[in-house]
Amino acid sequence: MNDTKSKVFNKKIPPFERLVAIFEVLRSEKGCAWDRKQTHKSLLPYLIEEAYEVYEAIENEDYNELKEELGDLVCQAVFHAQLAKERGDFDIDDSLTHIVEKLIRRHPHIFADEKKLNPQEVRDQWEKIKVQSGEKKDVLSGLPKAMPALTMAFRIGEKAGGIGFDWEKSSDVLDKIDEELKELKAEIISGNKDAIEDEIGDLLFAVASLARKVEIDPEVALKRALDKFKKRFSKLEETIRSEGKSYDEYSLSQLENIWQKIKKI
Repeated sequence: MNDTKSKVFNKKIPPFERLVAIFEVLRSEKGCAWDRKQTHKSLLPYLIEEAYEVYEAIENEDYNELKEELGDLVCQAVFHAQLAKERGDFDIDDSLTHIVEKLIRRHPHIFADEKKLNPQEVRDQWEKIKVQSGEKKDVLSGLPKAMPALTMAFRIGEKAGGIGFDWEKSSDVLDKIDEELKELKAEIISGNKDAIEDEIGDLLFAVASLARKVEIDPEVALKRALDKFKKRFSKLEETIRSEGKSYDEYSLSQLENIWQKIKKI
């Protein structure tokens, strides 16, 4: 353990190796009580939190913050690998070897028969390789159940499109959205809650497909829309407070008039 501990402070050793050594020390008998107590499941909230912090840094285009958050995310990966190593399942080198081989296999146009492919052709090739290589048993397998539904809708459409099951152009998806909207309106009139839920799901799936066809991440688009709504709603509240009134003193049309003015600012 002394040799491992010495690696932690040896700045001549690559940072990644030092990080791996840190977790070996922290998980040892003389290590940290909190780190020794953790399991894969107990660490899940931290893994998700770090992933979202990376997401936020990218959204904010804060690259100094991104530098730090990527380190935190890698830290989580090394922690999980250390737990697996202690059980004798695998270590971090096994994980890295796996991804190296996967990337080579998924880029035959670079590492085998060199040829130029556009981004969409590359994506389609990936989906075919996953199934043909036996890596995935079918086209739509492999999507985590915990994935946000809107992102999953985007990825399912992307995977199906990868083997040619897709609309040819975005205008075709717009027609589908019109169709789903008509069906939703009909079910709302009928009052059938289950059918309404089904149609709302179909409509959202179609909207996610439209976003994919025009190369927009629907999760990002929705988040931006929510942020915009929150900012405008805060200004609405400020206006009401500045007039010394409460919400119930305004009619819906009056609130709408204030809202329209805020949108023009």
